[in-house]
Amino acid sequence: MHYPRRVSKTKRVRKFGFRARMKTKAGRKMINRKRRMGRRINVV
Repeated sequence: MHYPRRVSKTKRVRKFGFRARMKTKAGRKMINRKRRMGRRINVV
């Protein structure tokens, strides 16, 4: 039996990873917001 929603790590990284965030203006804004909060950037 195949597990439901078995997302490949490559696909996940391309969609939500650091470089994917840096590509868009909104993503960069999000990363900066988290940095200001003092959070270690934790994107896949």
